Amino acid sequence: MLTSTSFPKSFASDNHAGVHPSVLAAVLEANTGDAPAYGGDLWTVAMEDAFRATFGPQATTYPMFNGTGANVVGLGLALRPYDAVLCPATAHINTNEGGAAERVLGVKLIPLPAENGKISPEDLRGELGALGNIQHAQPRVVSISQVTECGTCYTAAEIAELAEFAHAHGLFLHMDGARLANAAAEIGCSLRSLTTDVGVDLLSFGGTKNGAMGAEALVILRPELDASAPFLRKQGMQLASKMRFVSAQLTALLTEDLWRDNAAHANAMAHRLADGIADLPGVSLRYPVQSNAVFAALPEKAVVELMQRYLFHVWDATENVVRWVTAFDTTPEHIDAFVADIRLAVQGASGS
Repeated sequence: MLTSTSFPKSFASDNHAGVHPSVLAAVLEANTGDAPAYGGDLWTVAMEDAFRATFGPQATTYPMFNGTGANVVGLGLALRPYDAVLCPATAHINTNEGGAAERVLGVKLIPLPAENGKISPEDLRGELGALGNIQHAQPRVVSISQVTECGTCYTAAEIAELAEFAHAHGLFLHMDGARLANAAAEIGCSLRSLTTDVGVDLLSFGGTKNGAMGAEALVILRPELDASAPFLRKQGMQLASKMRFVSAQLTALLTEDLWRDNAAHANAMAHRLADGIADLPGVSLRYPVQSNAVFAALPEKAVVELMQRYLFHVWDATENVVRWVTAFDTTPEHIDAFVADIRLAVQGASGS
């Protein structure tokens, strides 16, 4: 029999973590008798109420199976066949979703150089010359990730500046919020203050990385984008028949701010990890630690040795930069044991 002790603690992704007990309890509670399919159940009604309470009364929410689906369906609401999405070159929709947006929606992604995973209005300005030019795909949506793929966070002011710029030029602002919870926990603010209150038009909300069994959501904050959402969700193969089990997970995360507790703990473990290696000669951080991810450059020999014992990703093989990700169930003991092994590996690689 395989158990959790059959495998080492993974630092490859928060997707590797288990399910929070409160989420499991919510799924079990939903497993009572029969209920209407495709969202016509009381658990989905409760989920919709919870998201309105969190993001504002105008918010409409659609449970989804995965983040790629939520991003593709959401972007599809705002795009015409000849449109383009402006996004950081590091964006998940550009690098890690198998070309889904381009394949399914048939639109163009325009990747922009990004410092620490973030873009600014000045990065967008150079692409606006295409507006009205029939030779070019038309910029229509600006998409950002929160947390970014580099583990950094946009502040509320930075998002508001992007939204103001986008709206002034007739563009929508989309947020890939796979780790939005981590950003809000790190900054110490509400989910709404990083989305609704600063002009985000629509977003994907990540539950799976935050302790869910498998639940994401598309949250629409601009009502005029909502009309076709039920149809695009069905065409996008994201309509769950037994939706109550997806909805129950999302409600559990929003209940008593479980999302914040999970994210804050994961972030704290990442900071503990970064602090534990801060004084190691030959080790440096590639990006600021602002969430539950640590990007560190190590001697190549140390990377090879550690990968024989732990799961994690090599972010940049040319410079031996690795990515370590913590989760809601990462413990201080996990971190301290990992730090001790990192220190031994680095010291061994340097011959000291």
